[in-house]
Amino acid sequence: MNGSPMKITLAVDGSEHSWAAVKLLQDLPVCRSPGQTPDKPASIITVVTVLIPRNASDYASRMDLLEKTQAALKEKNACVESELLVGYPAEKLVEYIEMHKPALIVLGAKGLRATLGILLGGVAQQLVEYASCPLLIVRPPYVGLRRILSVVDGSQSSINAVEFLGNFPMPSGTKITVAHVLPPVYLPGYPIPLYNPSTEAFLPPPQLIEMGMTARQEEEEELEGKELLGKMKHLLESCGKQCGTVLLRGDAASEIIDYARLHEVDLIVSGSRGLSQMRGWLLGSVSRKLVHYAHCSTLVVKTPE
Repeated sequence: MNGSPMKITLAVDGSEHSWAAVKLLQDLPVCRSPGQTPDKPASIITVVTVLIPRNASDYASRMDLLEKTQAALKEKNACVESELLVGYPAEKLVEYIEMHKPALIVLGAKGLRATLGILLGGVAQQLVEYASCPLLIVRPPYVGLRRILSVVDGSQSSINAVEFLGNFPMPSGTKITVAHVLPPVYLPGYPIPLYNPSTEAFLPPPQLIEMGMTARQEEEEELEGKELLGKMKHLLESCGKQCGTVLLRGDAASEIIDYARLHEVDLIVSGSRGLSQMRGWLLGSVSRKLVHYAHCSTLVVKTPE
């Protein structure tokens, strides 16, 4: 299943990460099929790049970049438009997104001027925080979209992300694994970290501090987790996707990133907001960590306030 037609914005700057984003889009079945009629429109990809006012001499190279990107996508029979924005990249892209409301924005994780050692460029970071639409951040090297890891915690935001993934156009044969992370087991006598919003540490409920995690409680958590995974698996399979599940336990971001690396995941999908601080493990802070520290591409599906 190729999913529904989408209005996609691709932000490019000519960097290695930017071209990886182009290659990913080339693989998605968002192109116009032979004999497609107007009543069955294809997805439309709008390629945008931003010219910084003080770099007016870059105008010709930016127009050339738009032309080359359009040509690369049209090779795959995509329906492509382009637009040159003038201003400061993060600000202009957020304005553009709010005005045009695309179903998805795609960009590379780092730009041409990214500092060595920084895992996420400034523009991508700004869009993660302030853009209101789903955001696909691509990291090179792009080798295909074979394995997708969708992370759920039971919050409406994570369920929305699974629903979005169910209608997301992806190459034939792509396999999806839905993951749920249970909180770590705290044993009596072991020091417990206090919750501090600035460091995002977690403090378990008082009864866990006093009694520790009982076998019964562990079993109940696992049953709830498996039930949630079963529902999400059914949702994706009803959309025609191949899907498996995995139940993990520990620090949410660490477990997800480790699993993705071990199983050579190409894309992690998450919602942008989780449950309450005491019960939810896919918090906004977890999604932010995935975007910053995962070795692979990430898709964050924003949920309106």
